[in-house]
Amino acid sequence: MLYNMYELQRTMLGGAAAWASVGAEMLTNPSLPIGYSGFGPIMASALEVFAHAASPRGKPEFDIETVSIGDATYPVTEAIVLHRPFGNLLRFDHPGLPENAPRLLIVAPMSGHYATLLRGTVARMLETCEVYITDWADAKLVPASAGRFDLDDYIDYLVDFLHHIGPGTHMLAVCQPSVPAYAAAAIMGAKKDPCRPATLTMMGGPIDTREAPTSVNDVAMQQPLSWFEHNVIAEVPLTYPGSGRRVYPGFLQLTGFMAMNLGSHMMSHYGMFKHLVEGDGESAAATKAFYDEYRSVCDMTADFYLQTVEHVFQRHSLPKGEFVHRGERIDLGGIRDTALLAVEGENDDISGIGQTRAALHLATHLPEERKKYYLAEDVGHYGIFNGSKWRNRIAPVLEDWIRQHQKTALKVVA
Repeated sequence: MLYNMYELQRTMLGGAAAWASVGAEMLTNPSLPIGYSGFGPIMASALEVFAHAASPRGKPEFDIETVSIGDATYPVTEAIVLHRPFGNLLRFDHPGLPENAPRLLIVAPMSGHYATLLRGTVARMLETCEVYITDWADAKLVPASAGRFDLDDYIDYLVDFLHHIGPGTHMLAVCQPSVPAYAAAAIMGAKKDPCRPATLTMMGGPIDTREAPTSVNDVAMQQPLSWFEHNVIAEVPLTYPGSGRRVYPGFLQLTGFMAMNLGSHMMSHYGMFKHLVEGDGESAAATKAFYDEYRSVCDMTADFYLQTVEHVFQRHSLPKGEFVHRGERIDLGGIRDTALLAVEGENDDISGIGQTRAALHLATHLPEERKKYYLAEDVGHYGIFNGSKWRNRIAPVLEDWIRQHQKTALKVVA
């Protein structure tokens, strides 16, 4: 019923958005006198803001066509190198990379947004690395015949992806996947898997949510797991390939995030309205681009979502040493040579300060010289992996960390 109500509302708003867009174009048509009056541009701007906010959105494209390094510009190649029902492995490279360039696997969050949310992360790291990224599927588009997908499967996917890329790969986990990425590194390390990551960087990840709990953590702790199962899990309607699959809808995740900072989102749209009235199309386009990505959401399988709530936010299974994969307890002491970098944002309202840093303390068998912590001052959650502060302050720290341990990675390959 929840999903059907949403689909009905989306259909109605989609039609209204289309008419609003037509109205905005008419009011700004230079052949119509109203377009030159004070009322015309104001009304057109209001209709354009509404049309943008209410329009339905699909999966965005990465659209990274070139990368500039110094004075040179190189064409970027994007390819699917491994296909799986619940997520593909994408590779980005360009002819400007040296033959022995580091290979970096970026693990995108499976948290309601597409991997394209990390477009800026990929583009920046392409300057020095051959970049791979997990392109998770929208669960409502995966047929029920493909089976279930849970935390165990997520970890298995990461291990498979690392095997495909090969020994000496560096791994970067952004936010939520820090937990399964850390688990995968421990599992592979304990087995002395030759494809275990050379380095693992975790940015804004909920390794131990008991440290500096945020409002997101509080919501997960305030209700029993049964409440989430009965109130936020829905069945995919007949109109989608994944009909009948139980999911946590992306639109619920988006609603929650928007509600957390409703005032700032309203001011952003008001700012876009003013830019349009003033004829500042460039500033308005920047806001539009952000919300085009931010509002493009996808569903998670119910199994994965509920296990994440239970083990990451309620039971704290990883930091307590109780995290299990395929029936076996994960030994975090298995991380013995994968160099760990923990990055946190000073103003992160999703993962509080200390939650990601906890990963360094849990790796008890890893030498201290293979651990590093970086606190990005005056940076929020989104700014950790996107924007100028990411490009100019955080990415160089990551590149230096990879560079420090690239020699070890090359020895493993050899």
